[in-house]
Amino acid sequence: MISNKINLLFLLLLTSVFAQQKITVEAIYTGQFQPKGMVELQSMKNTNQYTVLNFDQASRSLQIDVFDFATLKKVSTLIDTKNQSKLFGGIDSYAFSSDEKKVLIANNTNPIYRHSFTADYFLYDIETKELYKVLEQVQEPSFSPDRKKIAYVKENNIFIYDIASKTNAQITTDGKKNEIINGITDWVYEEEFAFVSAFDWSADSKKIGFIRFDESQVPEFSMSIFSKDLYPKIETFKYPKAGEKNSTVSLHLYNVDSKTTKKVDLSQYNDFYIPRIEWTKDANILSAKILNRHQDNLDLLFVDGTTGATKVVFNEKDKSYIDFIDKDNLTFLENNNFIWTSEKDGFNHIYQYDKTGKLINQVTKGNWEVTEYYGFDEKTKSVFYQSTENGSINRDVYRISLDGKNKTRLSQNLGTNAATFSPNFQYFINSFSSASQPTTFTLNDSKTGKQIQVIENNEALATKLKDYNLPKKEFFVLKTERGNELNAWIIKPKDFEPSKKYPVFMYQYSGPGSQQVNNEWNSHDDYWFMMLAQQGYIVACVDGRGTGFKGADFKKVTYKQLGKYEVEDQIDAAKVLGNYPYVDKSRIGIWGWSYGGFMSSNCILKGNDVFKMAIAVAPVTNWRFYDSVYTERYMQTPQENPSGYDDNSPINFVSKLKGKYLLIHGSGDDNVHVQNSMQMMEALIQANKQFDSQIYPDKNHGIYGGKTRIQLFNKMTTFIQNNL
Repeated sequence: MISNKINLLFLLLLTSVFAQQKITVEAIYTGQFQPKGMVELQSMKNTNQYTVLNFDQASRSLQIDVFDFATLKKVSTLIDTKNQSKLFGGIDSYAFSSDEKKVLIANNTNPIYRHSFTADYFLYDIETKELYKVLEQVQEPSFSPDRKKIAYVKENNIFIYDIASKTNAQITTDGKKNEIINGITDWVYEEEFAFVSAFDWSADSKKIGFIRFDESQVPEFSMSIFSKDLYPKIETFKYPKAGEKNSTVSLHLYNVDSKTTKKVDLSQYNDFYIPRIEWTKDANILSAKILNRHQDNLDLLFVDGTTGATKVVFNEKDKSYIDFIDKDNLTFLENNNFIWTSEKDGFNHIYQYDKTGKLINQVTKGNWEVTEYYGFDEKTKSVFYQSTENGSINRDVYRISLDGKNKTRLSQNLGTNAATFSPNFQYFINSFSSASQPTTFTLNDSKTGKQIQVIENNEALATKLKDYNLPKKEFFVLKTERGNELNAWIIKPKDFEPSKKYPVFMYQYSGPGSQQVNNEWNSHDDYWFMMLAQQGYIVACVDGRGTGFKGADFKKVTYKQLGKYEVEDQIDAAKVLGNYPYVDKSRIGIWGWSYGGFMSSNCILKGNDVFKMAIAVAPVTNWRFYDSVYTERYMQTPQENPSGYDDNSPINFVSKLKGKYLLIHGSGDDNVHVQNSMQMMEALIQANKQFDSQIYPDKNHGIYGGKTRIQLFNKMTTFIQNNL
């Protein structure tokens, strides 16, 4: 009996020890809590199947596996690197030809900027099992619809590779670094319009439409690259800052048979952008979006593929700016009618237009946002989409008839749901996560949403996390003294005692249309926040005015005044939190990265009586230093709106610094240049203000590589411990 009691006591003590396991920065950033996913998941077009890139533990090889949507059973392995010595560099990505009998496989990928890269490409014939290298260090290769050719870009020129003859033909010749780019976007288009490939095949494979960028007059930005060489290198690239000269863009049509190029006459436009081109279902009509520099007036053009003649099919204007939440917000139906998403009624919704640009009907309506358009089933005349109908912090998957009737919620659980549909729209793979549930993948029926089978539930991770006895993220609506109702979450220590006084560490990003208060499994940052909660901190996040998914008015209130209302809301939110009986209002800190760093810098200055400390990572410190497309969308130019720039730039308010401030930047940041932090440092020095700083040599905006993230988050953790 005594022995049993001792054993029971031992077990209780053992359980207690395991329940108190602590999260560490090292564990977070070496991937020990990373959920399993479905890598390179692609729905095939011609069979009711999907493919996934899998890693085989036994053979240590990568393989492209084919699965059946109906049964989830593996049908075949298309290719396995263990059997292909040519693919010793692995498989980075892959793309199918239209008949899905050939695969273009990328490896030896070398990143350029956020989305762009060069890579080697191998062509694999599924029927003959033949694999051979076709392209070396090129960009954006694309099969022609007839599967006979591959268009690609190398060193700013467009080429066509003929698969049968294995020969290359060059179709542009004037491409030159920092001067002319054909078929690939320049830096600012890639970053702010989120695309790289600026060419497209017509449906009959007879023409290629492409955008040409003349960036010769765009001012250059230079960065020192220190590496391990005796002398640093200088990397120079074209970067248009707010109010400066942009690339001059032009639209061209290449005829594959005649090998001739025609320039489309766009002389009716001045200082404009072409944020997308796409051939319609009509093989002779190219569509192009033309956006003015203020980004408040957009034309959808139809271009005759033979003559180059243009016609404005559709125009959209906005009193502030046009913001396609889904940048690829145009889908052509078989009859060349098209589906378009727009915020014109105050919320992002789906609209149907005929091929002449006449509105047929608004498909979705309500005080909520469509957040992704998945596709249209011609058979059942059903539209599939993702939206915020169950609250702005959640995402659900829906189907609705094209006439706007017969809506069905297809996702089952409250949180964040996303879908990959089978080619016939009979099934979809639903990925679901919430703040308390790591991502799960299930097979669901597309008519009712009924779950058919679990694919991956990350049960092993969920079980592992039980040993850490993690605190929970609690969602609520915070109301400020000004009456603004803001989405928020809070993480309290697991052993929270209401009678105690806790320090609060606030996190935010706050950029236009962004969202940090979302009911989703956010791996790395959330683990770090929970680690801080284990150390006795309350962590909180508030999405202020200007953030997204609550309607255009809530988002666009910050127009021409970036940093005014957002900073007001963070300061006001901190005051509300400070008045909670369990919060020590003298110990409130704030942190953010990029736009969030701009915000945390402003908060420690303009809210110097509220915030005790702040950390700013890679912050914009003056919007005059940032790029034209992003900044002018929200601020117009510095010449037009000087007060909007100056009144809200932290660099102009350094004399207000009272608390502890840590400024961090990567010296190789091509996006938010280290110039921002250098100018901020100099301003602080001349104001005789003490601060802490850290520069990460040659690191870009993401500040990662090797043990960089571990060192960075340990440094921030120590700064919080010492100053909060």
